[in-house]
Amino acid sequence: MSIQRATQADTVETYVQSHLAPEDPGMFNARNNSLKHGIPPIALSANQGKFLNLLASCSGARNVLELGTLGGYSSIWLARAISSTGGKVTSIEINPDRREVAIENLRNAGIKVPEEVDVVLGAGLDVLPKLDEEIQRGERQRFDFVFIDADWPNQWKYFDYGVKLATGKGSVVFVDNVVLAMLDYGHVGPEERDESVVPLVEEVAKDERVEAVVMQTLGAKQYDGFLMAVVK
Repeated sequence: MSIQRATQADTVETYVQSHLAPEDPGMFNARNNSLKHGIPPIALSANQGKFLNLLASCSGARNVLELGTLGGYSSIWLARAISSTGGKVTSIEINPDRREVAIENLRNAGIKVPEEVDVVLGAGLDVLPKLDEEIQRGERQRFDFVFIDADWPNQWKYFDYGVKLATGKGSVVFVDNVVLAMLDYGHVGPEERDESVVPLVEEVAKDERVEAVVMQTLGAKQYDGFLMAVVK
């Protein structure tokens, strides 16, 4: 297939979304209300949200961990994926203002907070050890689906914690924006390599706890890609 057809990515994205991933009023409000409060428009596209929703559903997820709530758009997709199982999403957000907007958006979409989605305030690397301690004390269940969409330099640290906190065999760890991070930090491509940033793909390749793959994507969010790992 000619590379020139990639110029039609936005057209294809719009067509597919209109048929397979239309946004309901709750999702539409989450986007608009986030923009109204100055939250940058970097949430998943509707098609990406639907993909995440289906992935969580087909993996049988009940207990979901999300790193990077932003305005709660992806949290809505995840919460709806596990609503029939009585599951729960625990989402971590470092910014208190964004957390408040996310809670507002979730409730507007009919999601119960904190019963269905608990938005925890704090930096990921501060909150994750606390979640681990709660799990060790038997106060919290392990996670069978982990969605990582937070600051890129810490992708490997988040991934490592995601596997540690996972239920076990068959649990899924999904990391967004992996291709952009690889390019920006020079792990591949022409940019000078930033040695201060741990290369996620290289570390995951050595990690005997998981099997993983990176998929490149093209669409409304332009060129990027994600890493998906399954715990052995």
